Amino acid sequence: MDKKIFKLNSKFQPAGDQPRAIKELMAGLEKGLSYQTLLGVTGSGKTFTMANVIAEYNKPTLVIAHNKTLAAQLAQEYRDFFPDHAVHYFVSYYDYYQPEAYISATDTYIEKDASINEEIDRLRHASTQALLTRRDVIIVASVSCIYGLGSPAEYLKSHLRLSAGQAINRQEFLLNLVNLHYLRTNADLTPGTFRALGNMVEIMPTGQRQIIRFELDEEKIEAIIEYDGLSRAERTRHNDFFLFPAKHFITSTDNRERAIEAIKIELEKQLK
Repeated sequence: MDKKIFKLNSKFQPAGDQPRAIKELMAGLEKGLSYQTLLGVTGSGKTFTMANVIAEYNKPTLVIAHNKTLAAQLAQEYRDFFPDHAVHYFVSYYDYYQPEAYISATDTYIEKDASINEEIDRLRHASTQALLTRRDVIIVASVSCIYGLGSPAEYLKSHLRLSAGQAINRQEFLLNLVNLHYLRTNADLTPGTFRALGNMVEIMPTGQRQIIRFELDEEKIEAIIEYDGLSRAERTRHNDFFLFPAKHFITSTDNRERAIEAIKIELEKQLK
């Protein structure tokens, strides 16, 4: 049997109809049933019942709610049940979205406009990175999770693995950060930005609120230190650190160049 990846934290044990519901849901999963329905009135412990199923079924789990508010509530409840595991919240990051439109009666064109919530974008990256780096993951999402989010393979392939003692050229390191869509700044760091002062490079990765400082010395990484983003207190030192792209939509240079060539060829055909 596979090693248990989830440890349920609760002072309560399943009671009433819950043990039978858990047993029947597990039997359905083991039979490969695509659809099952757990019935229960408000306050009957359906979330607790499903937490027991998640712990017993022993696989990364996606929970889909029909709106952001319910998803946030469920995410907090599952964090309480699984405090030692990666429980993340994944919803649409738009505070406001106006699709492009044309009003023929007045010959008016309305261009697309949107406002992105940076904190929700950070949580989306945290969800993605958890899925790519560990198995004890529960993602609580709204239905926006059904939409495409770029290539998982490209996102994973584009990450940097950085180690203490690793040989590195400072200029190449900074160029790699730019290629991963990190923005250089001299102001306070926010997720997806970095600053470089002498032989010290500080980054706030997407998906985090911590600052990662890379201390360079003679073409190598001398130390990788994690600081609290607010207090600047040192939290830990890393031997290895995985840095993921600052944007979900990312592609390799080779793919980009192939796409450009294909566009040029198609353009020539269209102009003939």
